[in-house]
Amino acid sequence: MKSKIQPVFRFFPPRQTVIVLIIILNLFSLNVFEGWAAHGISIDGKLKYPPDFKRFEYTSEKAKKAGALVLHDLGSFDKMNPYTLKGSAPSGLDNLVFETLSVGSLDEPFASYGLIAKDIELADDRLSVTYTIDENARFSDGSPITPEDVRFSLNTLKSDAAHPFYQAYLQDITGSDILDNNRIRFNFARVNRELHMIASQVPIFSKKFYSKHHFDDPSMVPPVGSGPYVVDSINPGKSITYKRNPDYWAANHPTRKGMFNFETITFKYFRDQIVSVEAFKANEFDFMYINIAKQWARDLVGPKFDTKKIIKEYLPHRNNQGMQGFLFNLRNPLFQDRRVRKALGMAFDFEWANNKLFFNEYTRSNSFFSNSDLAATGLPEGLELEYLLPFKEQLPPEVFMKPLTPFSTNTPNGVRDNLRAAKKILMEAGWQVKKGRLVNGEGKPLEFEIMLVSPSFERVMAGYVNNLSKLGVNATYRTIDPALYIDRLNRFDFAMTVHVFGQSQSPGNEQRDFWHSASADRQGSRNLIGIKDPVVDQLVDKVIYAMTQEELNAACRALDRVLWYGYYVVPNWYVARHRIAYWNKFNRPEVLPLYYNPIQALMTWWIKQN
Repeated sequence: MKSKIQPVFRFFPPRQTVIVLIIILNLFSLNVFEGWAAHGISIDGKLKYPPDFKRFEYTSEKAKKAGALVLHDLGSFDKMNPYTLKGSAPSGLDNLVFETLSVGSLDEPFASYGLIAKDIELADDRLSVTYTIDENARFSDGSPITPEDVRFSLNTLKSDAAHPFYQAYLQDITGSDILDNNRIRFNFARVNRELHMIASQVPIFSKKFYSKHHFDDPSMVPPVGSGPYVVDSINPGKSITYKRNPDYWAANHPTRKGMFNFETITFKYFRDQIVSVEAFKANEFDFMYINIAKQWARDLVGPKFDTKKIIKEYLPHRNNQGMQGFLFNLRNPLFQDRRVRKALGMAFDFEWANNKLFFNEYTRSNSFFSNSDLAATGLPEGLELEYLLPFKEQLPPEVFMKPLTPFSTNTPNGVRDNLRAAKKILMEAGWQVKKGRLVNGEGKPLEFEIMLVSPSFERVMAGYVNNLSKLGVNATYRTIDPALYIDRLNRFDFAMTVHVFGQSQSPGNEQRDFWHSASADRQGSRNLIGIKDPVVDQLVDKVIYAMTQEELNAACRALDRVLWYGYYVVPNWYVARHRIAYWNKFNRPEVLPLYYNPIQALMTWWIKQN
């Protein structure tokens, strides 16, 4: 049965990482289109791939399935479920073992092709979506995937057993109705341009398996999924190996052809990034994404690189870079005054860090949607200004009078001038230097600890802390174990930390988890800052419920300005390309994706044959 739809899709990876960029495939344009439920859907009704397509263009028909791939991660793991709050799951579970109803194309800004769901049908009123399950879809234990499994998966993710993120992200999906043996309908609370596409991201769990093993069971029992790999062996906290499922139901599916070409994939765990680089050069693993400029410029050199035994290269991409910054935890009384946050931000000398530490590899973050058309530029006008004007009395004047501009030290006296200005602001906020310490009217000093997970950030923080000390601020920094770091983030147990707010090509429901008051007190949310601002809440809703590209652009830019001049973070930097290094053992497709992370690209590569 076919019915008219207005198709939308967005892909949001379920696994939440700590310091790596979160890469999301999302909406690009929002032109209303009437089409037909079929093999794939896109926001404007235009699909790159026809119903009879054989594979994605960024894969290769030459790919061979053979060999072992060894990767790495940092820290450890202590559970086998990536969708719960407590503990740390190993890398790969969400992408290799579990699957979703549909999958995104990495070379279209916003398109989805059915996987477990072979047909996706949006109701005319856009208040429900019906999925037809592929009759060939199977879990790794051979049991068929049924609408009952899909309903179980939705209900589980919306329950207390799952990570709290999903309750917020899926909150407008009110429930489901099983229509027959292979169709299920999801019902929506209200019209949302992307909600049926969010529903398409629901990972599908085996009700049979999780009836025997509680969903939030902390044991190390390997889960049953429907993905291309199954868990082969586990060395708790140290390594995990996945092996390709020889009976994988979608091996010849067009969204899977030419992908997942390794017989086994192993993740080894290392204490920190510095140790892992040395292990990589010693051939303990095969492929590495580099997010530290010093390692890229100085550590990944030598005879093995000169002779091309190890290759390092830049991979271009078109990803929205979001915001990385030193974020303030507003739950700490010291940071509740916007003037204090502004002054502390003025002490960061990015230009020095980029020149002396980063080999001028980076661009300063100048938006919460850096490197995208959604970033606010110039002064607000048009619909963006219209969205902001009702809140004019509640917002700082800078929102309307100043473009988004990071504090700069790119003048001969830049640092000194910034610190002088910062000192004046702090005095206006009631802070004075007494006996070398900055104290408030009650004599309480301005002192805090910066929590780090990577030792490589210590050299950055040394310069920042030194500048803060010139203001009389007693800031310190400490690197802790990754597992403890994640736990403390989940409990908001920190004063300041480094964090990346990854953004998509078209932001949506995840913004509620980033900035909305409703997420500020929910442990495990990504509102790490603790923002509780009714203006931000209303602008987040405008982003989520925008119905046209114009509305989406205006809402994102308005939100961008309000977040920027809230001085909730000290903006860091980004690089608009991936830096990768790998042992010269791979072949790969001739075409790269456009919207992707390095591991997604790697899943289209294959081992060279002798």
